[in-house]
Amino acid sequence: METAIIPVTMPVTPITPTDNNEPLSSEVQPNKRRRKKSIVWDHFTVETVGDGCIRACCNQCKKSFAYITGSKLAGTSHLKRHIALGICPVSRQRNQQTPDSKTGNATDKPRKRYQTTPGFANIPFNQERCNREIAKMIIMHEYPLHIVVHSGFIDFVKTLQPQFNMVSFNTIQGDCVAMYLKEKQSLLNYISEIPGRVSLTLDLWISNQTVAYVFLTGQFIDTEWNLHRCLLNVVMVPSPDSDGALQQAVASCLSDWHLENRLFTLTLDQSSNENINGSLRALFSVRNPYMLHGQLLVGNCFARVISRLAQEALWAVGETVKKIRESIKFVKTSDTHEETFFHLKEQLKVPSMKDIFIDDQTKWNTTYDMLVAACELKQVFLCLETSIPDYNIAPSMDDWKQVEILCTYLKLFFDAVSILTAPAYPTASAFYHDVSKVQLELTHAAMSNDPFISNLTKPLKEKFDRYWSDCFLVLVIAVVMDPRFKMKLVEFSFCRIHGEEAGTWIKIVDDGIHELYLEYIAQALPPPETFVEEQNESLINGGIIPKTEPPEERYLQEGPPQEVAHQEVSHHEVAHHEVSHQEVIHQEIAHQEVASQEVPSEDPLISIGDGLSDFEVYYISEISGGQQMKSELDQYLEESLLPRVQDFDILGWWKLNKTKYPTLSRMASDILSIPFSTVAPDSVFDTERKKMDNYHSSLRPVTLEALVCAKDWLQYGASESSSANVKMEF
Repeated sequence: METAIIPVTMPVTPITPTDNNEPLSSEVQPNKRRRKKSIVWDHFTVETVGDGCIRACCNQCKKSFAYITGSKLAGTSHLKRHIALGICPVSRQRNQQTPDSKTGNATDKPRKRYQTTPGFANIPFNQERCNREIAKMIIMHEYPLHIVVHSGFIDFVKTLQPQFNMVSFNTIQGDCVAMYLKEKQSLLNYISEIPGRVSLTLDLWISNQTVAYVFLTGQFIDTEWNLHRCLLNVVMVPSPDSDGALQQAVASCLSDWHLENRLFTLTLDQSSNENINGSLRALFSVRNPYMLHGQLLVGNCFARVISRLAQEALWAVGETVKKIRESIKFVKTSDTHEETFFHLKEQLKVPSMKDIFIDDQTKWNTTYDMLVAACELKQVFLCLETSIPDYNIAPSMDDWKQVEILCTYLKLFFDAVSILTAPAYPTASAFYHDVSKVQLELTHAAMSNDPFISNLTKPLKEKFDRYWSDCFLVLVIAVVMDPRFKMKLVEFSFCRIHGEEAGTWIKIVDDGIHELYLEYIAQALPPPETFVEEQNESLINGGIIPKTEPPEERYLQEGPPQEVAHQEVSHHEVAHHEVSHQEVIHQEIAHQEVASQEVPSEDPLISIGDGLSDFEVYYISEISGGQQMKSELDQYLEESLLPRVQDFDILGWWKLNKTKYPTLSRMASDILSIPFSTVAPDSVFDTERKKMDNYHSSLRPVTLEALVCAKDWLQYGASESSSANVKMEF
């Protein structure tokens, strides 16, 4: 573009118009001019009107505008508006005379100049990479595989890159499955390297067909003490109530991921019946050696349990809830009624900032929110009948009182499961407080003198009692692994929940924790044939393995005879190893003492070696002959509690203390990774089973599993932050 001509009315210094608001540099040489980039200089000319004052003059209407005053630069935005918005009268008049003219007589709006980045022009086109990116897009956003044959999508891609050859349906399906298999192998390698066990959740989905789908999710803690939760399998089964099909799905998952001997717990959704639970226990008793005689094996989904309680509470007050819902519909479905409602609210000066809305009955939390908002505006509803004669469904004061009581317990349930809506899944230790609080409040409410409260909560307590009795041991062991609480919180809460029977419950917990710890001790011990030899070497090196007393009583003695025999054998083996260890120490020390007495020493010095060897023998003798050493578990439980801080990192604490508690830390890793819910965060408040849509139901089982699992792995990166081997390269 040519440089604008500057009329000379007085001694002029050549000026270079700029497009930014930076002051002109005094170091600019008079004979050098920067090339003007803005399109406005096609319509304006700069002229100097005084010392340090430069203005821009419109070539059409000759009106001048501020441009530079001293060191202050006005910029070009106001000049662009003068032309683009038709402010210039001459330009506007010409455009009106020739509205469709594209000749030079009509002044067009300033055109925007696009700058190209030369670097991208040199990148060669890669068809294979584009195919992978389309497959990734389909997986990540659940687009249908048939998108590659949609004419609109084909035209769009051709516009972006004419060289791209659109792939066929079969090709993109194969690319998606290939991406799934590559991700699966990486995740399989990663899981094989974790030191602990894996817990599974089983969630059932239904469909419009007669088949169902089992979603199997794995949860574990890696070597860096990071908690991972990833979908492992999606298995199609003939019926959601078929126990044999569920057995096959779980067995297939264990075989697929090499978890036959590594399963720790299995959490089911509450829809599974007792027959299914029993058949799963029978399966694992043969194929998987489970811990604590199976007490940790099968549990119910906490979110499902709470959802059932919330639904039952809403059903108990169903007629009143229906009145409030219909009242809200009456207001929200008419602009006149809604306007009257808000006018009454202003007149009554109701302080609530909430707005009424109609709930989604497939999400019980929306019904709870609807009732809370309605209760805060109940005075408006009570007065609405006098303002709108057609409104004849107003709830009574007794109805409002019942709903307020109902909301008290719905809030209890809402708060209890809110922990599951967080982006990061919580460790098992985080659940005990909320679960025990629900148990405590329902126990107290069931004994209320208010007949409405007791009638409302007694059925809820009976149902929750079953969940509490099935899961309390797992919950308690998990919270004991939190160094801020240990057994102290259990003792405190059990006294409030169980009253005079608290001692019995506490003893069950204490015995269960010690018994589980003994199983981890037994796992770490070598076979009996090599144990004594290693203990001799340990004695020579000055090493001592602490001794742990087994619990006096065992929990759930009414198990099958095979389980009882297994308990006795395992405890006998552990006790045999520990007693043998102490006997070896005593025998070795006694042998040394006898040898020192019977064999006269030719050395005139009575000290051995550097003089400290005698001390080592004395120290070992004192420990062995005196009180027994405390186990890691007892030492951990007797140490003071850590301060209770909100952002405490329990996994980080165990990572720092795994050297101090080598056996107990392995137990903590498995316990803290136990999942208490089978559902995703967006399904915590669902009142119905998840349903597979018709498109996904039409896919082949292999393709469906590939699309759903690969999305989970790509979206959440199950082990992305811990190992570069799991990351995919695209």
